Amino acid sequence: MKKSIIYTLNTQVIEIYTDGSCNPQHQIGAWASIIFINDERIVLKGAKNATTHNRMELMAVIKSIEYVIKEIQEFSFIKIFTDSQYVEQIPNRTSRLESKDFKTKKGSLIQNADLVQKLIHLLNSKPIEFIKVKAHQKTSDMPNYNREVDKLSRKIVRHQINNL
Repeated sequence: MKKSIIYTLNTQVIEIYTDGSCNPQHQIGAWASIIFINDERIVLKGAKNATTHNRMELMAVIKSIEYVIKEIQEFSFIKIFTDSQYVEQIPNRTSRLESKDFKTKKGSLIQNADLVQKLIHLLNSKPIEFIKVKAHQKTSDMPNYNREVDKLSRKIVRHQINNL
C-alpha cells in the first residue's frame, strides 16, 4: 500500500506558467508565475529595478523552480509554460554555452550570464520540460494562465512606475 502512495507522489507533474515584463524607459521590471500542484494554485511574483525583459523572464522561471524544489519534496517532473523563446531555447543551447564558458565570440560574458548559469544548474538538478506558448492570446472560455501571468507582471510594473 505504501508503495502505491510513494509511486503516486513520485509521478506528480507540476505545471508552471511564467512571464516577465519590463518598462525599458524606467528599467523597472516584474515577473510572475502560477504553479499548479495537484489542485493547489500558488502565485509567485516580484519586481526589480535596473533590469530587462529577458532578465524578468528568466527570474520567473528560476524563482518558480527554486520554490518547487524547496517546498515540494516529492515530484517527478516540472512542465514550464512560457511565451519566451529566449528562455525556452536555453536547454537546447546549454552544451554550446558551457563549452564557450558563457562567453561571446569577442570574449565577454553573454548577456544575463548569471541567470542563465543559475537556470542551467536548476535544469541539471530536476527533470524539467519547457513548453512554448503563444503570447498575448485573446480572451476565450478556456483558462489561459499565460495571459494571466502576463497581466499580473505588467500590473506590477505599472504599480512600480506609479510609485516613483
